[in-house]
Amino acid sequence: MEVVLIRHTSVAVPKGTCYGQTDVPVADTFEQEAAATRAALGRYGQFDAVFSSPLTRARLLAAACGYEQPVIDDRLKEMSMGDWEMKQFDLIDDPHLKEWYDNYIEERTSGGESFQDVYRRVAAFLDEVRQRPDYTRVAVFAHGGVLMCAGLYAGLYTADDMFYHLVPYGGILEIKIEN
Repeated sequence: MEVVLIRHTSVAVPKGTCYGQTDVPVADTFEQEAAATRAALGRYGQFDAVFSSPLTRARLLAAACGYEQPVIDDRLKEMSMGDWEMKQFDLIDDPHLKEWYDNYIEERTSGGESFQDVYRRVAAFLDEVRQRPDYTRVAVFAHGGVLMCAGLYAGLYTADDMFYHLVPYGGILEIKIEN
C-alpha cells in the first residue's frame, strides 16, 4: 500500500514557537503554498481514502487540495507540548526542558507527550490502515512529527537521523507498507 503523507503549510507564529497541538492559523502564504502542494499531489491520481489531523492547518490544506471531507483522526495530531505550548523554546523556564532535550524520544514534555507517545499513536493508525485490503493508496494530511513517525515506521530512516528528513511545510512523504 502506498501512503502519501502531506505536511501542513507554514503557520502564522513566530519562529521558535513551541506550538504543538495548538490550533494555530496558517501563514499569509497559504494560497501559494497550497497551490504548490496541490500541483505536487496531482502525480498520484486518485486516493482510496483521505485522512487528516483535526487541527485546522491540516484540514485547510486538505480542503485546498480538493478533499473537503477527509476522515478526521486524532492520532494524526502533532506532539502535545503540554505546558510549553505557544512559548518560545528559548524562553521556556522549566528545569525539565533539559531532560527533554537530552531524551525527547522517551521523556515527555511537561504536561505533554514524548516522541515515543506520538510514534505509538501514528503506528496504531498505520497498522489499522494497512489492514484494509480495499486500500492501495491513501493520503494523510498531518504534521512534521507525524511524518517523521511514519518514515520511522516504514524504515526510511532511524530515530538518530530522522530530523535530517523533516519534510518542509506543504511537502510530501511517500511510504509503502504491506497489507
